[in-house]
Amino acid sequence: LVNRILVPYLIEAVELSQEGIAAESIDQAALDFGMPMGPVELADTVGLDICQSVATNLAETCAIELPAVLDDMIKAGHLGKKSGQGFYRYKKGKPVKDRDADMGNQTEIQNRLGFRLLNEAVACLREGIVEDEELLNAGVIFGTGFAPFRGGPLNHASDTGVRSIVQLMTTYQQRFGERFQPDEGWSNLE
Repeated sequence: LVNRILVPYLIEAVELSQEGIAAESIDQAALDFGMPMGPVELADTVGLDICQSVATNLAETCAIELPAVLDDMIKAGHLGKKSGQGFYRYKKGKPVKDRDADMGNQTEIQNRLGFRLLNEAVACLREGIVEDEELLNAGVIFGTGFAPFRGGPLNHASDTGVRSIVQLMTTYQQRFGERFQPDEGWSNLE
């Protein structure tokens, strides 16, 4: 459950980075949402080679297309924190961040990251990977650190408004591609 929901979120962070959005901006959007660590720093911490391996294993199930930048970085030996260089450069085990990085459109970054995570959570519920919404919410909070005060991804979706999320995801699907196609399980949550 954790990998299935977390990998699309991490891959979207890589997509954003590949589009030229600063890692600092991506991470700040996630931190402002309530995540304990930004997805770019998390990918670096886990190791880009490990992220790629897990994403490759889940690629067909989650309709994940691996961004080319990930393969390029791995080939260059930039594996993240363990190699001293990933999306960030590391000094004494700490990421060196650009304090003047352009923060871009934080709302859009949060939406793109969040929609990938939420959509996968809905798919996992629909597929019966977990029995009910409460178990999924708890699993994602404890397994990924999903902003606990939001009550889990499905609770957050309910509080935000399922219809408005699906409408905005459809707009994102037109702008950014099929990875934002709302899962059919959304209709069970309305």
